[in-house]
Amino acid sequence: MTTMNGTLDHDRYCAEVLVEADRFRQTVRGADLTATVPTCPDWTLEDLVRHVGGAYRWAAMTVRTRATEMVSYESVPDAKGPSADDPAALDAWLDEGAQLAAGAMREAGPDAPVWAWAPGQPSGFWPRRMTHETIIHRADAAATTGAAFPLDPEVAADTIEEWSQLMCLLPTLRPDHPLNTLLGSDRTLRLHATDTPPGAPADWLLDFTGTTPAYRHSTEPATTTLQGPAADLLRVYYRRLPVGTPGIEVTGDRAFLEEWLGMAVFG
Repeated sequence: MTTMNGTLDHDRYCAEVLVEADRFRQTVRGADLTATVPTCPDWTLEDLVRHVGGAYRWAAMTVRTRATEMVSYESVPDAKGPSADDPAALDAWLDEGAQLAAGAMREAGPDAPVWAWAPGQPSGFWPRRMTHETIIHRADAAATTGAAFPLDPEVAADTIEEWSQLMCLLPTLRPDHPLNTLLGSDRTLRLHATDTPPGAPADWLLDFTGTTPAYRHSTEPATTTLQGPAADLLRVYYRRLPVGTPGIEVTGDRAFLEEWLGMAVFG
């Protein structure tokens, strides 16, 4: 399977894991950890923090050991974090997990053979994935606490890029994935980021007209076009902001956008 190439380099991804971990920590610091996360309503803010911190340690162990199969979460040391109700200890645990992940990923480099849940991906998959994982869960935390959501448009564009790749990959791996019902429908969805820098992608066209989902960078007309600043566009694309968010513009068939968003899930 083709490598899910990113638009940034390996060292940048490893650095962004730490940048995003620090921003995530700032977003939750001092907040009510019992608050419900509106974009993940089955979780409290503490659940969200423990999910992110555990994911860092799981990814770190996966890469560090050059795992050839999925690492059991139960085998990861300290994956669940401190048991005491101590926000400072939870914050320190989160920071340590990010440091472990970034360190393991830097040491491995981008091309080491290692297990990944996306088939055929080398070690470079992991810092990119964990950067984006943290960004999206920081959006969840910001929705809970009301904090700002600063994000470099270049990094936001790469997060959109990866989600487009995943939303074309998952239906090919799972014949029962709901996005497969769109195939052959002659419908396309285009995203346009209005603020990405030169050299970064600004347009993504998801194409469901064939027998497999595909995407490409194109400004051609689409059934539906969604456009706005990259950080907000990303959050709508990931269903972390409503379609009607100020600054986000929809042209064409809005119902198709809503239909697509309802199907664009991992599960």
